[in-house]
Amino acid sequence: MAPASRLLALWALAAVALPGSGEEGDGGWRPGGPGALAEEERCTVERRADLTYAEFVQQYAFVRPVILQGLTDNSRFRALCSRERLLASFGDRVVRLSTANTYSYQKVDLPFQDYVEQLLHPQDPTSLGNDTLYFFGDNNFTEWASLFRHYSPPPFSLLGTAPAYSFGIAGAGSGVPFHWHGPGYSEVIYGRKVLYFPDRWWHATLNLDTSVFISTFLG
Repeated sequence: MAPASRLLALWALAAVALPGSGEEGDGGWRPGGPGALAEEERCTVERRADLTYAEFVQQYAFVRPVILQGLTDNSRFRALCSRERLLASFGDRVVRLSTANTYSYQKVDLPFQDYVEQLLHPQDPTSLGNDTLYFFGDNNFTEWASLFRHYSPPPFSLLGTAPAYSFGIAGAGSGVPFHWHGPGYSEVIYGRKVLYFPDRWWHATLNLDTSVFISTFLG
């Protein structure tokens, strides 16, 4: 059985590696390998597996973070995000990479396969954000539609907002320094990640392993 989805609802996430081994467990992305970062001993963000929409709005949506478990089944989407399948389906597609500094000033376009095979490696801890290029956001949703149609987004929405996806793949040690934007969810498909993004609050992201992730921004 596929592992339960672990989602961040509106403010913070401490997601851990999903269990399993081999292509089925890690999708060929080899989390926990050289360059992986140690995880903090404990996470203070509350986890809920039985949350109703009313409780979500009253207790969390505008107040504090929560990790939602078991709300969606994205086992099919996860299988399609394995290294082998993504390279087979999208290897020749041109993707846009962004620098990891706060405002992602630099953009570089190159084939997805070149990014995975040549640039997707652990981040040198001495490197600056503007020296790091990785794939997140700036997706061509027409070209990636065959993948995204298999994704089941979190069911809890906020009144007056519409969801927008941001799909990404990044090496261990990469991330984005402090920045802010509106509320949203982040689901780690493969890997581990620590994110903090309250609505209009400053937050940063750090990929502890090679990570495949998708964020749903509510705007």
